Amino acid sequence: MGNDALNINPPNATYHLSTGGSDWLWAAFSLFGVSLLTVVAWTFTRPRGTRLFHQIAIVVLTTGSLAYFSMASDLGATPVRVEFRGDGTRQIWFVRYIQWFITFPLLLLELLLATGLSLSDIFTTLFMGVVLVITGLVAALVPSTYKWGYYTFGVAALFYIWYVLLWHAPHTTFAAGGALRSGYLMAAGYLSFLLLLYPIAWACAEGGNVITVTSEMIWYGILDLLAGPVFLFFFLWELRGVDYAAFGLHSGKYTDKGAYGPGTTAATTQPVGAVPATTTGAAGNV
Repeated sequence: MGNDALNINPPNATYHLSTGGSDWLWAAFSLFGVSLLTVVAWTFTRPRGTRLFHQIAIVVLTTGSLAYFSMASDLGATPVRVEFRGDGTRQIWFVRYIQWFITFPLLLLELLLATGLSLSDIFTTLFMGVVLVITGLVAALVPSTYKWGYYTFGVAALFYIWYVLLWHAPHTTFAAGGALRSGYLMAAGYLSFLLLLYPIAWACAEGGNVITVTSEMIWYGILDLLAGPVFLFFFLWELRGVDYAAFGLHSGKYTDKGAYGPGTTAATTQPVGAVPATTTGAAGNV
């Protein structure tokens, strides 16, 4: 049975996805799906209390799988008039930006939780990640030359992210010590290089209409696979021997009656008649 996605969901723009491009997107969807199932299985092999980074990866891969299913089905795009290189409209894939809106801040969070950055620094960096995605979407939807103003704002946000990933964060004190620092530096350098390629792809695709929609899908698809499954598997592998207690990532409520956080015990003996201490709950697992 052939790929009938474009027959069932006809393209809605002059410059649109081809059947070959849809075939590529189905392949990318399959890779995201297999990666998701692998990380889910891997997560259940981890003890409770050491699953946070794996669960972030599950959210990223689930979102990517849904986005690529939509794009492979020729769904999640809207026509926008092109500015350069021809007349007519081009498919702008808003579903991709919804994916990035969710996954990009989570990828940054995955990295920065391993550092000694303060929560305020992490929050600001995640916000800049959101700014990068939203300005890219707005720029893609603007048919006039004003799109490049939003593009400039996005690049400025990207420079801030590079500053944090490559300069500020490496100079903090890592909770898990030097072993994690070396892994972070490789992961941060790898992700920063990929982030350089996204604005170039945007300028050639949504921005300048230089490449076809199918070429756009191949370019972004390779980047998303490298920034998604490949990056996550590498980073999670680097964390395999790290003591999660060093991160101090524990909630304030019970999540499992049989699980205890570091430093907690199954029972505490109190003198007869003593008033129990008021607490907000035992440390739970993440």
